[in-house]
Order: sequence, then C-alpha cells, then structure tokens
Amino acid sequence: MKKETRVTHQPKVTMPKGNKHLVDPVYRSVKFTFPNIDSATTPQSRREGFDYSRDSNPTTRQLELLSSELQGRDDAICVSTGMAAAWLSLLANLSAGDRVVFFVECYRPIRVMLRERLPKFGINFSMLSVHDLDGIAEVFAADDTKLLIFEAPTNPMMQVPDIGAIVDLAHKHSVTTVLDNTFGGLHNHGQFKIDFYFHSLTKYASGHGDVMGGVVIADEKQIKQLKPWAVNMGATLDPGAAYLILRGLKTYYLRYRRHSETALTIAQFLHTHPKVERVYYPGLADDPGHSLATDQMDCCGAVLSFDLKADEQETRHFIDALELFATTASIGSTESLVAPAKLYFAQDLSAEEIVLAGISNSTVRFSVGIEHPDDLIGDLEQAFSKVFS
Repeated sequence: MKKETRVTHQPKVTMPKGNKHLVDPVYRSVKFTFPNIDSATTPQSRREGFDYSRDSNPTTRQLELLSSELQGRDDAICVSTGMAAAWLSLLANLSAGDRVVFFVECYRPIRVMLRERLPKFGINFSMLSVHDLDGIAEVFAADDTKLLIFEAPTNPMMQVPDIGAIVDLAHKHSVTTVLDNTFGGLHNHGQFKIDFYFHSLTKYASGHGDVMGGVVIADEKQIKQLKPWAVNMGATLDPGAAYLILRGLKTYYLRYRRHSETALTIAQFLHTHPKVERVYYPGLADDPGHSLATDQMDCCGAVLSFDLKADEQETRHFIDALELFATTASIGSTESLVAPAKLYFAQDLSAEEIVLAGISNSTVRFSVGIEHPDDLIGDLEQAFSKVFS
C-alpha cells in the first residue's frame, strides 16, 4: 500500500482476548460502516448499530443510558446544551394555538424563550407564581393549555414548588409536564410522574465548568417521539463533550453532597450575620420550603441566595471584594461562583414582576463549590469587613 493511501487507511490495533480497557474509548467517528448495502439501507428502527453521529453515537448513547437510569426513566436524548434540551422538549410537544404555562421565578433564558420567541410560532403563554396553586388550576382548565414547564428549586431564589400538587393538577387536565431538573440534579425528583425531565449537563453532571451539554429524559415511547425532532434540530452533542460529562459523573454524588454540605454551612453563617437581611436556602430548618424540600429531595445542592442589608452600590462592592468566589453565571462547578441576582437574572422582568419573583437590588446568588468551608467563610468575613466596617 502506498504511503499516500496508508495515511487514510491506517493500521488497526486489535485488543487481545481478555485484555480490556478500563476507561471506555471515545467514538469520534461521524460515520459508521455496514458489511453490505442491505444492512446499510435497513431502517434504523429495524436494525442495530450506528450510522451517523447526528442520529446516534456510542459515546453519546452511553451518556443517555446513564442519565436516564439516574433519573429513573427508560431513555434519554443528549443535545448540545441545556437550552437545546428545553427547545426540544417544547417544540416537539406544542403547536400553533397551544398555551404553555410557566412561572415568574424560573430561569431567565426560559422566560425569554417563552415570552419573546415562541409567540412568533403562534404559541401562547401564561406566567404565574410557582406558589399560586389556585391560579395554576384555573389556567390548566383552559382548553388551549397543553404544557407546563417549571424548575425545582427555582433560580435564583431557591423557591421549592409543591411538585406533587402541581403535577396532579396537570394530569387532571391532560397538561404535559416538563421539569427543568438542573438545580435538583439527576438523582432527585424521579418519584414524581413528570412527563419530561431536562438538564443542563454543563452544571452538576460535568462539574468542572469545561464542557457544555444537555439531556431530555422520559419514558421510551416519549423519547422515540422526540428523536426525529432532535435529529432535525441538529443540536448534536459532540462525543468528546459526552466523554467529559461521563467522566464528571463518576464523582457526581461525591460532589453534590459536598456542594450541599458546604452550602448549608455558608447559609447558616449568613443566616446569623448582622449585615444579611434574609437567606434563601431550603436546607435551612426555618426556610419556608424546608419541609417540602426534605420530602422531595436528597440534599439541596450548591445554590443559595441572600439579601444584604445594603443598597445596590454596596452590594456591588461586596461582590467585588470577594476573592474566592468568581463573579460569573452558571452553577455546579468545583469553584465557588457569585452573581448579583437582579443584574443577571431579572433583566427581562418589569418592576412588578421583579417584586413577584422576590429579587431585590441587594440579592446575591452563590453557587458554592467544593472548597473547604472555612476558607469560604474567611473570604466572606474579609469582604464584609472591607465593605461595611
């Protein structure tokens, strides 16, 4: 074979029998071959194997199987980001004239999608408070209401919805339920009869802030209905990204518990600090959502918010004075992160809606990392001293 040909048709390495890899390989190939034309042209639904990585890939498929098992469902579809997972969940289940219900307390890009993007496709919306069960029941009863999308706990104020009550109301009126379970994590909320879960795998799943991904999780029949939409959307998760998320998931439980333990320690410290008006973390025994969170979740995760006894300028100075907390969005990384809640998460809301969401000029959101809590508390103490002494 000529060398010009060999560089394309490279030597193959065959593993001896019994000599197995401990870490699964990354299948980066876009295309997969078949032994003959008949097998290559057999419809995917009637043959095994892989064809084209936009449709499916062995590495990505491994992540789908693991994600669905952790969430307690049959199957999953991985996509490139959490927002792509949200779009897939909505577009595959809604048509022109349908109404989607969501809550003012939800993730800002989801609100923007629902209020500014979907109406261009003839899809209507109703925005309520997550705690307004009477209002939820009323809008569910409307003939055009087809889908509810919500999150638990909410971002950034860590409000805990009564998932059981909300889902029961939805099923009573044949409303499809979609839960953004990113804050809850892959191991939480599987006991509820949610139709579709989606996650930003960028957060807790990968855990290191170096890869993006998303996943929609449901029963096998529902995932089959979504699959053509996912293929046509083209929001494919790269196999290399899937591998990094799989690697991150090996320490998922260790990290989530450490996040939760340290976040509770930080919340308790802030709860008693004279310059803090209120702390929002359902792990605190006196938090309004504590009882629900205890029933619904195993640990409350990394995110907490709090109101400073300060004006907007002092709040900015406090954030800038922090040294171990990086000022940025996102959650679930090994590093601790901080963001001013109103600037990052409420730009799309009116003054009345901001009040309904519970966000003020002095609200700060933390995503607590896996550093030692003593160091994080020391950083908070020096920031408080620098700004307020």
